[in-house]
Amino acid sequence: MEQQPTPDDALAFHGGRLTVDLAGIAENWRRLGAEAPGIPCAAVVKADAYGCGLAAVAAALWAAGCRTFFVAHLSEAVEARTAIPEATVYVLNGLLPGSGTALVAHGLRPVLGAREELVEWAALAAEAGRILPAALHVDTGMNRLGLSVPDALSCAGDPLLPRAGIVLLMSHLVSAELPDDSVNARQIADFARVRAALPGIPASLANSSGVYLGSGAHHDLLRPGYAMFGGNPTPGRPNPMRPVVRLEARIAQIRHVEAGDRVGYNGRWTAPGPRRLATLSLGYADGYPRAASGRGHALVGGAACPILGLISMDLIILDVTEAPGARRGDTAILIGDSLDLDRVGRAAGTIGYEILTGLGSRYVRHYVGGTATPAAADPIRAR
Repeated sequence: MEQQPTPDDALAFHGGRLTVDLAGIAENWRRLGAEAPGIPCAAVVKADAYGCGLAAVAAALWAAGCRTFFVAHLSEAVEARTAIPEATVYVLNGLLPGSGTALVAHGLRPVLGAREELVEWAALAAEAGRILPAALHVDTGMNRLGLSVPDALSCAGDPLLPRAGIVLLMSHLVSAELPDDSVNARQIADFARVRAALPGIPASLANSSGVYLGSGAHHDLLRPGYAMFGGNPTPGRPNPMRPVVRLEARIAQIRHVEAGDRVGYNGRWTAPGPRRLATLSLGYADGYPRAASGRGHALVGGAACPILGLISMDLIILDVTEAPGARRGDTAILIGDSLDLDRVGRAAGTIGYEILTGLGSRYVRHYVGGTATPAAADPIRAR
């Protein structure tokens, strides 16, 4: 049998490596569930499981005991169905025109957010000769998707709901990460009113941060996402989650510059004196944000090394003067250790969610702490 390359060998093919701790993701899922004992905990695995690989992550969570999953698009749902054939899979973006036949064929559940969707789904159920389960989305403040609260209340006693197979009532919190925001209490109260008007239907409100808003937000099903992947669901307080992703890039070249030398496109940085620079084989095409230019850092040999000038499509320049041991071929940490997702997001003027879900496809993915799918585990295959 031909020997498979190791993850380190694969860095000869790819400039960067993303290490994903599947056991850590499962542990974070369990920690979130422990905040509401006795209430099932689902998993939101949209956006390729927040950039970590849907098939591998879904399989690991299924093995940990998760049985209900949420994705955004039908394409993601079909991939999830392949990876976890027995799971309950909801499609958050609802019943888009023309998607109903595929949803039925794959045994998927749309999250319905308009009366037209309810009517269409009920018609598909009648055609199939059986109830087709779905969720009902009530908009309690996002003004994005879902029935308004008055429209949802008017559904009380409407035979359309059972014909449309509504087995879950849900809404989405606007500011759950800000526990003192008054909108949280208003949304919780409005959702409780709708739930009381539609008795007998299990309900779900709490996202990652909503899990920490107390029992009023918990209902019958938690549905965390970002926090499972190491993001802090309680900003301003210590992160209760275990870090699970690590992004590293190789140093392609070391060079020296003198005072007055300009660096990168448009010469946005000028050396104040003799400096030692390292060029990393990774750039914004790999999902590391250009907005972190001149603001972010990487870790080299334990030293925090600032990003200089503008981040290029394929390359990042670091000042490694304070990391004298850095050599060509070494790796620099761009996410990991003290550079957690939220800190990297702040340096780029964005949020950790965007950092995580925006990671590109050219690095090698290395899974630890679980069994990944063969394609996902292959260290040479570029995703």
